[in-house]
Amino acid sequence: MHTLKYIAWFRNIRFLGALAIGLSPVAGQASPSYQVFVSNEKSGDVTVINGRDYSVTATIHLGKRPRGIQVSPDGKTVYVALSGTPVKAPPKLDANGNPIFKNANGKDDDDDGAAADKAADGIGVVDVATMKMTGKLNAGSDPEEFAVSKDGKRLYASNEDAKTATVINVATKQVEHVIPVGQDPEGVETTPDGRRFYVTCESGGDIYVVDTTSYKTVAHFKVDGRPRSVDFLPNGRVGFIPSESNGELNVIDPLTAKVLQTIKLPAGSRPMRVRVAPNAKRIYLSEGRAGTISVLDAHTYQLLDTIKVGTRPWGIALSPDGKFLFAANGPSNDVSVVDLKTNKEIMRVKAGLSPWGLVVVPSAH
Repeated sequence: MHTLKYIAWFRNIRFLGALAIGLSPVAGQASPSYQVFVSNEKSGDVTVINGRDYSVTATIHLGKRPRGIQVSPDGKTVYVALSGTPVKAPPKLDANGNPIFKNANGKDDDDDGAAADKAADGIGVVDVATMKMTGKLNAGSDPEEFAVSKDGKRLYASNEDAKTATVINVATKQVEHVIPVGQDPEGVETTPDGRRFYVTCESGGDIYVVDTTSYKTVAHFKVDGRPRSVDFLPNGRVGFIPSESNGELNVIDPLTAKVLQTIKLPAGSRPMRVRVAPNAKRIYLSEGRAGTISVLDAHTYQLLDTIKVGTRPWGIALSPDGKFLFAANGPSNDVSVVDLKTNKEIMRVKAGLSPWGLVVVPSAH
């Protein structure tokens, strides 16, 4: 009799345990081996989130206005763009959705000025093992976004207030090349083969393509208002550039540097960051003021879903297995965690003030 009661009790415990796992927001993610690093523009630090249970494991103070954030190819170092140029209100837009940088006197009125602390500009270097900032690289004036070369030896950065892109030698910590581009350069990304990097310029919609051997501009074309970022299919045959003001996604040929197709997104879309899934089947777009993430088929470009997340999502990143998406919600100071199997937000993690960018860093084994 006692044996039968024990068997019944054991079965109930197994059932309840299985039920609890099924209700867990991290079901199917028993031991992910990564961390999410989040740059917080207004609190001057980086929040580190554990990929297993989404707990905050560290807060790393860096300096003024952390924005662009990337990880080295070996996963040992995180780089963060820092700027001493104060945050200003977004510029007014013209009829085409482009920022207006001329003041009443007809002079340039971008976000640089006497209040800028140029000594604060640079790329902060964070050691992943110790979770400490170990130094800063010279990156020119007001670096915003950047990409890491495929061999990890150089960084390619946009200088928002200087209309330039810089090539930074990681070993010497110095700028090797300065490349003129358009006004308000922002997004930077290398092509999958590492032979070129793209720079998107918010004002005027200019896109510059730079050769990573000669560091010469090899192509220049335009898209509609406020292109903020760029990403590519892993095979390098197709790229994607969102136009925020026009609510569009531009499909480009990276080899010829031409727009192949322009996809109109749902009304109210303000596309900012674009990410291609690791398996190359989906495209994800943060929609800014719309408070959503758009999901598109990476080959037909059909809109598959719209995921509600936090307030004004900007930076987004994907887990290495492509199962989860993380979105930085600036005004609400948190990060949305999205289950991409169900396309639902499963929780939010409190970050610093005005989270801006994210990078996923594989844990050491």
